[in-house]
Amino acid sequence: MTSTLPAALRAPFAAGGSSAIDAQLANRLLALALDAGGDYADIYFEFRVSADYSLEEEQVRTLGRGITLGLGVRVTKGDATGYAYTEDLAWEKMAHAAKTAGQIAMGGGHKPVGISDISRVEIPSFYRVPTPSLMVPAADKLALLRAADKAARAFDPRIVKVQVSFAESIKEVLLFTSDGRMAHDVQPLLRFGVNAVAEVEGKRQSGSGGGGGRYGMDYFAQATRDAAAHGKEAARVAIAMLDAVEAPAGEMPVVLGPGDSGILLHEAVGHGLEADFNRKQTSNYSGQVGKNVASPLCTVVDDGTINGSRGAINVDDEGFAGQNNVLIKDGVLVGYMHDRLSAKHFGIEPTGNGRRESFRSMPLPRMTNTSLLGGKDNPDDIIKSVKRGIYAKRFSGGQVNISNGDFVFSLSESYLIEDGKLTAPLKGVNLIGNGPDVLRRVDMLGSDFQLSDGIWTCGKDGQSVPVNVGTPTVRIASITVGGTQA
Repeated sequence: MTSTLPAALRAPFAAGGSSAIDAQLANRLLALALDAGGDYADIYFEFRVSADYSLEEEQVRTLGRGITLGLGVRVTKGDATGYAYTEDLAWEKMAHAAKTAGQIAMGGGHKPVGISDISRVEIPSFYRVPTPSLMVPAADKLALLRAADKAARAFDPRIVKVQVSFAESIKEVLLFTSDGRMAHDVQPLLRFGVNAVAEVEGKRQSGSGGGGGRYGMDYFAQATRDAAAHGKEAARVAIAMLDAVEAPAGEMPVVLGPGDSGILLHEAVGHGLEADFNRKQTSNYSGQVGKNVASPLCTVVDDGTINGSRGAINVDDEGFAGQNNVLIKDGVLVGYMHDRLSAKHFGIEPTGNGRRESFRSMPLPRMTNTSLLGGKDNPDDIIKSVKRGIYAKRFSGGQVNISNGDFVFSLSESYLIEDGKLTAPLKGVNLIGNGPDVLRRVDMLGSDFQLSDGIWTCGKDGQSVPVNVGTPTVRIASITVGGTQA
């Protein structure tokens, strides 16, 4: 993609530009960063162009465009880390940031380490986009918003309100490290969202639809992904929930639908497998490598190599190529997600999970595309096996305690299972449990693995990064369901 990126979207520090950042300049900055005695340094340049559009009550409410440019410098000395950034790429400002980061790391009094010869990291390409969406006229994107709005309203006369949004960006990053790595990547991203509200006889319910990923406008070429399809889906959920009844309460079997249900795995299990929590011994999974932590049916992976997926990364923000990492295999914990610091602590290689929100932030171990892989059960048979339980289709949010895995999740779309059939839609459903315990209670796993359609953003330590989740249909023998009836 880099070679075809239009000049209008090229970073001012890109190779060939009048202010290009080359190895010579990078070495000067790295030397300044290490001058106080650090043992490692990296410099991270970022150029981002983004745009947002929104439609509400059939009127355009938002139409904006922004540009972000800056440099972040990190220096480490043992377990100490210094970080500084600047939004001004004048030499004096960059040099000041480099010196400041070195001083914060408190490495004074030690002889600076040498800087290795810089060589380019060869990386794959998981998001080839011939024409970034930002190069397409705004009128074309507004037409998508109107198409989704029209489709949602036409779905049912009880749809009384529709909101549609489109967000797009393209980010170019350039990284140099004192141990000799140089990495360059161009990262497209878009997200399309629809929210519909249905009302009848004073009852109001909402529904959502949408998706996206690392695509251009080709994303909308598939029938299941076009703007009208997203509008209809939002309306379908809103109308279905109009007839929702109060949820039952108590311990009962829960069947997770494919795709979006992976957010439960992401929150309740995935964060506990990020290596910084395990380096600090604050995760429920600390010291558990090689031990059974889930049902033998369960294999959990974090895969940054899925073409076009929202969580895909050609290279992480420390210069390591994106990877497909197996975390739990057949119920046994086999590894964590690492950045450079945690990998050094555990004496292994980084796993390509060092990610940061922007040049203003330090990299941390973060998920990419986290999934529970499919099994052998027919998904219809899974539902038929449940006498009375809950079918969880969509999640709206939740809270998780990383140290012990306890969670509470709210469902935005769910159904009662009675005698092996989906019956009444439910409202007010909360799932209350423990992540590791839930994985141990998985007793049927569908063959219908599905990756969510690119809507998720993960927050950690004040930083947000795009991620994705996936799961097949899953039966959990029992979870505590919080509802209103005994």
